[in-house]
Amino acid sequence: MLGWYERNKRDLPWRRSRNPYAIWVAEIMLQQTRVSVVVERYQEFLKRFPTLLALALAPEQEVLAMWSGLGYYRRARMLHRAAQFVSENLQGNLPEMAEELRVLPGIGAYTAAAVASIAHNEPVAVVDGNVERVLCRFAGWEAGSGKSGTALRRKVEMLAQRFLDRSRPGDFNQAMMELGATVCTPRNPRCAECPLMVECRTRGEHKTTRRAPMTSRVAGYALVLRATPRPRRRRGGSAEQVLLVQRPAEMTVMPGMWELPTLIHPEAPASELRMELRHAIMQVNYYVRIRSVAVEDVDAMTVAGGERRWATPREAGNMALTGLARKVLMRARLLPSPAMEAIARGAARP
Repeated sequence: MLGWYERNKRDLPWRRSRNPYAIWVAEIMLQQTRVSVVVERYQEFLKRFPTLLALALAPEQEVLAMWSGLGYYRRARMLHRAAQFVSENLQGNLPEMAEELRVLPGIGAYTAAAVASIAHNEPVAVVDGNVERVLCRFAGWEAGSGKSGTALRRKVEMLAQRFLDRSRPGDFNQAMMELGATVCTPRNPRCAECPLMVECRTRGEHKTTRRAPMTSRVAGYALVLRATPRPRRRRGGSAEQVLLVQRPAEMTVMPGMWELPTLIHPEAPASELRMELRHAIMQVNYYVRIRSVAVEDVDAMTVAGGERRWATPREAGNMALTGLARKVLMRARLLPSPAMEAIARGAARP
């Protein structure tokens, strides 16, 4: 496994560091998010928050703004909360052992094992979805659910610990995750390239729990713009602002994030739409319709409620926007391009 990993591993930025803070940030970002998306956001996030203390001292809205586009914003909130706990109670030093890491908010068995093994060489196995799939196929176990799923998980964890190379546990854990991500994939595994093929019981053929189907919904949002006079010291006649709405704090999904006003009636003729796009959140595919709405028509055409704010493109780029709102504003060319670089540059100024 280790030889295969050295020859085939992807060059990912978090693999160039043994800094526990940097590894922790990467592992939280990689949960339920594509590697290609994480690469860019990870580098920008560490530019803005290069240390655990920098993250702990930052306002939550700024952390969420830098997280925009990664989704599952609870991860960012828990990361921020854990950084504050470590800063206030542990002299700013992350615990080294997996068992101690699990005490922190938002750190479960997988993340704790990954950080402890990669940063501190603790011989503890990592079991994520990729590793579970590799070991189930290798051993010929059927993936289950409910009580059978819990029992299977225990078997997988025990097998993973037996497999673990205790001399290089961090590299071995990364090798297992890499194998599942690039070779032993959920569909069409490339078994001929697998270093475990000779002893594998299934060669990629095994029963798994059927994934819940995606559902589809139609959503509509208003793009409301207004021109305001520029300060005299600046050139040009006016500056454009966009209307944003803050999601209530009591909402279970993306509380406190800023989005576009919701249309009361998302159905509209194609000729009246500014754009259409698809946006996936968890198990739902949203078919989103964006309609340009005049300032005087906002109250009549959009859902009431939530704090509303007019923001310039630069201000919006630094706000905790939902991923959908950021995507719409980028497509409408209302955010600096690229938006995340503008955030990092602005934050770096004294």
